[in-house]
Amino acid sequence: MRPYPKIYVAGHRGLVGSAIVRQLLVAGQPASHIITRTHAELDLTNQAAVQEFFTQEEPDQVYLAAAKVGGIHANNTYPADFIYQNLMIQANVIDAAFRNGVNKLLFLGSSCIYPRAVAQPMREDALLTGVLEPTNEPYAIAKIAGIKLCESYNRQYGESHGVNYRYRIAADYFSLLQLFSQPGFKAVYLPEVMVKMRLGGASNRSIGNIIRKSREDLDALRRSNVGAFGGLGALFWKNVSKLGQFRH
Repeated sequence: MRPYPKIYVAGHRGLVGSAIVRQLLVAGQPASHIITRTHAELDLTNQAAVQEFFTQEEPDQVYLAAAKVGGIHANNTYPADFIYQNLMIQANVIDAAFRNGVNKLLFLGSSCIYPRAVAQPMREDALLTGVLEPTNEPYAIAKIAGIKLCESYNRQYGESHGVNYRYRIAADYFSLLQLFSQPGFKAVYLPEVMVKMRLGGASNRSIGNIIRKSREDLDALRRSNVGAFGGLGALFWKNVSKLGQFRH
């Protein structure tokens, strides 16, 4: 038995992956027992390369945060890239983990896997109950496939091999590595609007107050059991139009 597990964090340079690495270090995990690879070092869409990596490194646990990500424009412009690359990354890593004796794996999903017109407040069991948002449907389908891979390996090999592959949906998050105004259409809507407001002269306090008010409005709608609506983005933009009210 190793004194510390060897943990592979796939996507360690990304927004979520880098946060996972930081938290592992804070929790006392030695850096020597955190395995990472850049895309240049390991192409996760290459099945043979991924299998070889797992055979050589023999990780005990895996955090699968690697993905091809982007905003609405990117998803709408490069749908084939989003579905193919994410399907391959997920299938290769999850299968290689199983074949090399990894019993614990955490896969990061996305809230876009839920139907476009899902009833509020959103329930976990609403998955696959309606039509997806068309602009990022390929990405969402890939993420759903990753979830079903985890569920299927658990169902087939949980009892016989001790497989415990879980997934978590990170609905909204911000980070020091959030992509703002990046070439290649990687920026996400709300952060993009926020940075443009800041460049246009709005104070951090004003932007923070707008976010707070938008969250309050969204919570009020959810408590009233309102169905489909524009979501946080629409409420944020509505409150932006009232910027003068939020300067203090």
